[in-house]
Amino acid sequence: MAIQDWSDEIILADVANDPDFSDELNTLADRVKNNPKDVVVNFAKVKYLNSSNISLLLKLRKILIDNKFQLLLCEIPVQVWGVFLLTGLDAIFDVAEDNASALASLQMNK
Repeated sequence: MAIQDWSDEIILADVANDPDFSDELNTLADRVKNNPKDVVVNFAKVKYLNSSNISLLLKLRKILIDNKFQLLLCEIPVQVWGVFLLTGLDAIFDVAEDNASALASLQMNK
């Protein structure tokens, strides 16, 4: 995963498919637990989600919300978006079309 500080307040993360997905989200969660920032997670390389992945996403979201920061997901492939729709995650997570849209949204909300 490529995690980069886009600014002092925003982290960009490009996640890969499992088995790396879980490790990458755990790393990201540990990082924001110690130094909370807004986070954009790019799903372009993710092919599927399992229950463990969903649990990790919810954990990351909770950490950020508890610290008054935002999580935005972007570039979600159609097959993964189907999982979001079936599970109701589309109503829980904020989603943007791409990195640029997600960054613009975060900056407008500050």
